[in-house]
Amino acid sequence: MGWDSVDRMLEDLKPALTVEKGAVNVRDRSLLVSEKTDLLVEKAVFGEKPDVVEASRWLIRACCSALGVFPASIQSYYEAKGKGRYPDVTVPAMNLRGMAYDMARTAMRTAMDLDAGAVIFELARSEMSYTAQPPAEYASVVLGAALREGYQWPVFIQGDHFQVKAAKFKEDPESELGAIRSLIDDSLAAGFFNIDIDTSTLVDLDKGTVKEQQAANYEAAAALTKHVREREPRGVTVSVGGEIGEVGGKNSTVEELTAFMEGYLEALGADSGTTGPSKISVQTGTSHGGVVMPDGTLAQVKIDFKVLEELSKVARERFGMAGAVQHGASTLPEEAFDHFPKTGCAEIHLATGFQNIIYDNPRFPRELKDEIYAYLKSNLAGEKKDADSEDQFIYKTRKKALGPFKKAFWELPPEVKGPILEELGARFKLLFEKLGAPGSAAGIVETVSPVPVEAPAPPSLASL
Repeated sequence: MGWDSVDRMLEDLKPALTVEKGAVNVRDRSLLVSEKTDLLVEKAVFGEKPDVVEASRWLIRACCSALGVFPASIQSYYEAKGKGRYPDVTVPAMNLRGMAYDMARTAMRTAMDLDAGAVIFELARSEMSYTAQPPAEYASVVLGAALREGYQWPVFIQGDHFQVKAAKFKEDPESELGAIRSLIDDSLAAGFFNIDIDTSTLVDLDKGTVKEQQAANYEAAAALTKHVREREPRGVTVSVGGEIGEVGGKNSTVEELTAFMEGYLEALGADSGTTGPSKISVQTGTSHGGVVMPDGTLAQVKIDFKVLEELSKVARERFGMAGAVQHGASTLPEEAFDHFPKTGCAEIHLATGFQNIIYDNPRFPRELKDEIYAYLKSNLAGEKKDADSEDQFIYKTRKKALGPFKKAFWELPPEVKGPILEELGARFKLLFEKLGAPGSAAGIVETVSPVPVEAPAPPSLASL
């Protein structure tokens, strides 16, 4: 079943669906929600012809819409959290770097088993690059997983760390902001209705006052928020996040949060009616990926939960946001996760821990791992610091093999994928339970009404 052309794809799909006047008619749901969905996702990711890729991505989203599954904004749920509702839920936001389709399916099955509708699927600007997953592809993979698993809740797809690069901003501010604007446009078109703007790289701690330190941060964040508001689909209020301290730096303070938010809202225009952020990312002692020791093990990290609680309280009570957001948490010990809902933490970002489960599972092929590590040593040697051991270098860089080896991960045999996905499923279950996600579907259904946003059919399908 080659699907080497759009015509051949449609002919094979005809028992399951038809396309007429640029719209999809699902004729047989059971036939569609089968290996045919798997093949649609495969072509959306690996199709050799651009028109086949484009048609596959559109068909996935159109089929989801036809069956009542929509990408959505979590904004109204977070507004309710800002008013004190759903206080015991910290929403897990999962970065699916590798094996994204299989991982999304596993996460959705786990969520459905637990009635956990408050779950976000996200990818950062940097991750989109090194995992070779642009917005249109990632959204197709997540929506394809929802289609395949019969996921009936709103699908929250999020752009994580749409981060301004400080060096490029200093050299040419408008060009760097333009790159983020372009990414926002591509993401909105793909169905990313949740976007975390990260201009925290522009904070200058050498300035005299906290407001001066945060000024470039909140000015750029406000400008990008205005761009989101100008471009968001009619009827959709995109959930926008801000950030006051770069993850891995010094711990954030209430004074910094207050200075950022006051400046941000002022820059948005107090009387403009422009909706501000729904949450705020802070630094409490973690770092992305954890701190790896020379022997390859991770150092224990101490999170300042008191700071997280104070910042979440101020975010809610003074600024009406859902609370603070915790980054760099996936490698924390299990017992740490019970604390996040107790602090009022609104959302927690999880990435490297899932990647580690894939790489470190005993069933992961030794020969593939050797090939990947050889690639890293050959192609990323310049990223090895003088003080790094080989284990530290490998741990820090192996995420950057997920793009070049994306097809190899997709083609892992069932006897390899099965144990990996079983371990991932157990991890998802543990995290969801500790974060208060079970039963959260009721709150999502109560507060979120997804707006059908139809994507225009590509040329190959529009004339049918």
